[in-house]
Order: sequence, then C-alpha cells, then structure tokens
Amino acid sequence: NQFLFESRISSITDGGGSTVTSTAPDEDGSSGTLFFVTSYSNFEKLAHGPRGTQAKLSIHIYRFNPQDGSMCLLNILGDGNQVLNPAFSRFHPDLNVIYTCTEDIENNGQIFAYKLNANGEATQLSQVDAGGTSTCYLTIDKARTHLLAVNYWDSTLAVIPISPSTGEFTGNIHSMYDPKGGKGMVAAAKKDGGVNHSCNDDSTIKMRQADPHSHALVLDPYVGTIAYVPDLGKDLIREFFYDRESASIEMELNILPSGLCTGKPDGPRYFEFHPLYNIAYVVNELSSTVAVFSVDRALINEIAIAAANREPMERFKGRSTLKLIQSISTIPCAFPHSMNTCGRLTVHQSGRFVVVSNRGHQSIAIFRIMSKGVRAGELKSVGYFHTRGETPRHFQFDSSGQYLIVANQDSDSIAVFNFNLCSGEIQYTGNEYRVPSPNFVCCCPIQDDDDALPVAPTEAVEEMFQNPCINGGRSPSPPDSDLESEDSTVPTSKDAYLSEQLAKAHREIEELRRQLAIMQRPEE
Repeated sequence: NQFLFESRISSITDGGGSTVTSTAPDEDGSSGTLFFVTSYSNFEKLAHGPRGTQAKLSIHIYRFNPQDGSMCLLNILGDGNQVLNPAFSRFHPDLNVIYTCTEDIENNGQIFAYKLNANGEATQLSQVDAGGTSTCYLTIDKARTHLLAVNYWDSTLAVIPISPSTGEFTGNIHSMYDPKGGKGMVAAAKKDGGVNHSCNDDSTIKMRQADPHSHALVLDPYVGTIAYVPDLGKDLIREFFYDRESASIEMELNILPSGLCTGKPDGPRYFEFHPLYNIAYVVNELSSTVAVFSVDRALINEIAIAAANREPMERFKGRSTLKLIQSISTIPCAFPHSMNTCGRLTVHQSGRFVVVSNRGHQSIAIFRIMSKGVRAGELKSVGYFHTRGETPRHFQFDSSGQYLIVANQDSDSIAVFNFNLCSGEIQYTGNEYRVPSPNFVCCCPIQDDDDALPVAPTEAVEEMFQNPCINGGRSPSPPDSDLESEDSTVPTSKDAYLSEQLAKAHREIEELRRQLAIMQRPEE
C-alpha cells in the first residue's frame, strides 16, 4: 500500500541524532493504541481560512508504536463531501466507539459514530443532526446515556441520546439550549462579506464578537451537574445547570469574565479541570493567555443536593463556582499578540503540566503546575517549543503521556515529540507524516471485550462527592474522578498498557545511563 510508505516523510530517531529500531505491534492488530486524525475538506464552509490542502478523504487512522513514537497508517476514509470538515472527535470512555462532528457554517453539523477495530477498520454505527452550525465540541455525560454537542457558529447546545451498551445514537436531539434566545446572527459568513476568523486584527475581532460563539462544554468532574461553556464571542464563561434526570440544560446559573477584564478581547476557547486540585484552566484564544480559576466544590455540592431533592434552582443564579486567581501569557512578551491565536489547552495526565498550542507563533507553550502552598494549581512557564509546522490547531498525548502528537494544520503535517515527564520539555522524534489540513488528533486505546476495565459505580462517585475536602478551593479531588476532557481516555487494553509501561521503563533506564555517563566525565 503506497500510503503506508508515502505518509512517512522522515527517518525515525530518538531525538538525539541516533537511529532507533522500530518494534511494531503484532500484525494481527489484536491490541494497541490508534490515533484518529481528521482533516478539513471544504474551506468555503468554514468560519476561518485554512491555508493548507483540502482533503478528499477526511479521516486518517494510524497505529501508534510506543517504543519509538512512530505511527503506521492503517486506513483512510470519509468522503470529504459527506464527512465534511470533521474537526472534533471524542473516544468513548468504555467502548471502542468514536464520535466525530462536522464544521459547516451554512448547514447543521452532523455527528458520526464509528465502531473502531484494532486493525484500523471503522464501521459507521449511526449519524445524527447536531441541531446547529459549525459543530465544534462533544461531551459524554457521566451516565454514558447522552452526548452533548456545541455548535460554534450559532452558539447552540444540543443533548443527544446514546446507547450505553453500543454507543450508537438512539434518537435525535433530546433537548436544545440557545444562549441567543432565538435571535438571528449579526455577522455574515466569509463568502457573504464576513471576516476570516483565522485573523486577529481589531476589525476581525469586532465582527467575531458581534455574536455569542460557544466553543466547548465541560461537565464538572465531581457529579456532572454544572456545564461550563466558554463563549468566545462574549469573553465569558457560562455556568449552566445540567439536569441529569431530564438530560437537559435547564438554566444559566452565572456568567463571569474569562480573563482580567483589561478592556481587550480574550476569546475563551477551551476549559479543563485539574485531575487533583480544585482548579480549572481556560485558554483565551484572542489574548493568548491562560486563565486559572479556583473551583468552589462546596457550592457545586450544594447545587447537586438541591437538584437531587428537586428543589428550585433560582437561588443559585448569580453565584459562581469559579474565581479567577491567575492569568499568564502563552507567548513571549515581545511577540505581537495580533499575530497569534491559541489553539488547544490540556492538563497533562500527570497533573504536573499545562500545555497550549500557539497558532502564529507556531509553538507549544508548556507550564509547570505549582504543587505546594497557597499557589498550588497556579502556573509557571517552562518554555516555548516549535512544532515543526504551521498553525498547530490541535495536539494529543499518547496514553502514557510520554509522546505528543501535533497537528500542523497549514503545513499539511503531523509531528511527534518526546515529552519529558520531569522537566516538561519536548524534543522532536523525527517522526512526521503528511496529512492534508489536519485539525484534530484523537487517542483511541482499543480494548478487547474481555479487557474492559470496570466503571466506578455512580453511587460510589456520588459518595466521594458528598464529602469534598475544601481548602481554599484547591484541595485534592478524588484521584479517580471522572474528568471530562479531550484526554479523558485511558489505556484500557491490558496488553497496550503493559507495552507502553515497558517502553517507558526502557526510556527511563536509557536516560539514567546518559545522566550517569555525564556525571562520570572527568572535569576539564
């Protein structure tokens, strides 16, 4: 297959110049981690303006090798005219099912559910209308019975039923919420005289922020009853009450600024919780900043108890579960902000680092998370690292957290980096692959049916929630709390997990040997 060879465009190295022997997984594909990479296929249907190549087939599936960070292309699918501009994917936490949604400002987005096999086969299970335009984010609720979708262009939020046993859609939209209250859009699409949302000049920002633009929806990781929605168009974080019984977004409880209120636009894009501290992070696309918030779990607890008792929610209106405690830049202080917009933010699964992509500065910004004292959860810059391409719209860690895969949208490539778990620095592996206009990378640790890990009972999770340890909003959360983020997948295949841990041990031994050799060198 020519794709298996032409997709690889550079040699495999360990990042230090020496060649690494690749040890691929078993050829029968019985276990391992896949990466599901999506691409833009029709630029005219987008709010922004990619500069790469339009994809004829919009989905690439790779097998990942944890020994050296290399990837083997297994499948290319998705007619670009039908699976149009898929730009966000969510791997089911319990099943070998992935959901991907289409980005189209003219027609309602479509959400596809695929069953994945370890050999790269993807079988479409079902398809559903997202109820709004330019669908950009998907979240699965704690009960695994509903998918929540965010539509960027018209800002609407949709709740769609899914089967907890198969993952397929069991019906159309169950409930909808429109922050605009049914009002029409002010701004026009690009082809109708509207602005290019890739730009960050004053006139573009003015039109981008003429309307609300919901960009994500993250449920609180404790009981899943507060839905946090960054509104890029209005510089706000919206806090909604998500009624788990009725599976609907019932009420907007509070809104708060996503940054320091400097008078300049922020443009909140993504929101993510820390896995240990009562802390949340927001990346502001337009101001190139990360805002750090403490989380009031006592208030979340109060809201959840009231909801369980079917009490009115009106008394919680205007009370925020968040408090801004820090804002930090994602780019060097001298670099022009108008030349950069932020892409993705994530908290590393170790809980020690926050990672952000800069589109314009063409870098990955890495921050160390402070772990002691009253500043626990706040950020300190580690550095900026070039992504070996243009417009790093998205990136993803492998299941071990030791490799970072970056989608360089406008240079038609994905690049793989080693991630140092001690320092937080990244180093290019030499592994790079040609993909037209890649916009999203999803880690899919495929499991055999017999290897599925048990899911914590809802009662146990709620019991942990009922007795939170509150200490200035920064006390530890339960280590097994159900964090909902793009990295919420875990290595659920035993063989894949053991393979990755073995590879990790080999790398740590080699690093120790290298450091020992340096220490034993005679002083000059």
